Amino acid sequence: MALEITDANFQEVVLNSDKPVLVDFWAAWCGPCRMVGPIVDEIHNEYEGKAVVGKVDVDNNQEFAAKYGVRNIPTVLIFKNGEVVDKQVGAAPKKAYTDKIDAAL
Repeated sequence: MALEITDANFQEVVLNSDKPVLVDFWAAWCGPCRMVGPIVDEIHNEYEGKAVVGKVDVDNNQEFAAKYGVRNIPTVLIFKNGEVVDKQVGAAPKKAYTDKIDAAL
């Protein structure tokens, strides 16, 4: 299960990480988000120790979704050294996400 990222822990988990971070901005009511969720969970398991993989529920945590201009969900952002280095808006195949993490590694 991917890490739960909130407004309270975003700075520590994402921006201060020494590893690349995949952040899935999602909501429970969003159909495409429910399709991407299991993919993100798989990536979390496969990249354990190499990258941080987590999810932000935008209904309950709006601060960083607003800061990074997340207007459509699902939106997946890839961070490296506290900066956004790549993004994917809308549902995509697993390889689209893993390619982005691999590029950040």
